[in-house]
This record gives sequence, C-alpha cells and structure tokens, in this order.
Amino acid sequence: MTYSIKPLVDGHNRASFFCGKELLDNYIIKQAKQNMKRRLSVVFVMTTNDDDKDVIGYYTLTNDGINKEIVPEDIAKKMPPSYQNLPVTLLGRLVVDKNHQGEKLGEKLLIHALRSSSEASKTKMGSIAVVVDPLDKEAVSFYEQYGFILLPDRGRMFLPMKTIDQLF
Repeated sequence: MTYSIKPLVDGHNRASFFCGKELLDNYIIKQAKQNMKRRLSVVFVMTTNDDDKDVIGYYTLTNDGINKEIVPEDIAKKMPPSYQNLPVTLLGRLVVDKNHQGEKLGEKLLIHALRSSSEASKTKMGSIAVVVDPLDKEAVSFYEQYGFILLPDRGRMFLPMKTIDQLF
C-alpha cells in the first residue's frame, strides 16, 4: 500500500481517527483545523493513496525556542553569545491510527517531518534542531531509536539539524 503525506485540508476525514490517546484523538478531530487557521501550527496528515481522505496518521510542526543553557554543550559553544534563546522546530504531535499501528507508519511520518524541517531550516526559517515533547515512556523510546536525546528540562528531546541533514 502506498501513502500520501500533505497538509490538512477540509476534504480530509478526521472524525474516525482513533489512536487510543484521548488528547491526540481530540486534537486532530476538534482542534487541528483551528490551529492551522490561526497559524499556530501546520498539521500534516497521512492518507492511503487508495482513499486520500481518511486520516490514518498525522504530525504537527511549529516554531519554538529553547534556552541555550539546556542545549548540548558541543552545539551551544558554537552559537553566538548574544543568542540565549535558540530557534528550533517543534514536532508537537506524531501519531498513527490504531488500525495502522505496527506498520512502521510512525517512522514514515517522522522521516517526512525531519525532511520538511531540514528543508525549511535551509531556505525559509532558522532552526538548529527538531525538538519533541514525548507524551509517555513509549514515545521516549520511539524517539530514542532515531537519535533524539533527552534535554535537562521538562522532558523534551532534541535532534540537531546537522544530524538530520546527514540523513538526507
């Protein structure tokens, strides 16, 4: 089966999305379109090419900043002294519908998110890393597999853009 990942539009069916985590289910069903209209985030949805309407996975991207003091030292020391808050891309949510879990679609969504973030950081907006706020231990394990490291703050994880660029 082939999949498509693109920004959320009115024609996408979100009503039947169910991942089993109420916060994430409610977001795509009730809040995602409003956040996009307000330009708080961009929501990318995954559909099958057979259907192209039913959302089977999604992720969000937005701008964020993190204090230089919590960034790994090898990166922080290369930043200008005047930058105390460093620009990052926040991968706010990444989730797959229960009916499609176990098919490695989370990995496909993550790769798409990292590629999009890398491209944007080169041509549209500065960003030194992708940061995630994992919801639970399962999410921490998922991101650790792809090289994200825990930051000494409120449980955020960090993947430098330089590392992401090497992937592509």
